[in-house]
Amino acid sequence: MSVQLNSAAVTYAKQLIRDGKIKNDEGHWGAHNPDSGAENKFLEQHEMAEYARWHLGQDTSKGEDTKGRYKFPFGDFKTVHRDGLIAAKERAAQQGYHDIEKAADELLQALEKKAAK
Repeated sequence: MSVQLNSAAVTYAKQLIRDGKIKNDEGHWGAHNPDSGAENKFLEQHEMAEYARWHLGQDTSKGEDTKGRYKFPFGDFKTVHRDGLIAAKERAAQQGYHDIEKAADELLQALEKKAAK
């Protein structure tokens, strides 16, 4: 499979969660997931590597400098969203990316633990 776990994104998400940069939101990720315009605006101000840190998966068959390489977003470029992690976990499970599914689940548990404090 060309889609692999983005370990740098997992590390980054863990740090954001530890720092309390979370949204323990409920609802549908589609309401919080940055649209193409928001992604483009972010990329006008940041490097592609920073964009990549917000995605748990990467498609190694795509170029490193393309948005299409990065899959399974989990936040809004400011905070980690509970519903983003749930969506990533569910989509990864459906598509058979078990390492991404496991990482999303572990991050989700860490977020919920942090939110409960």
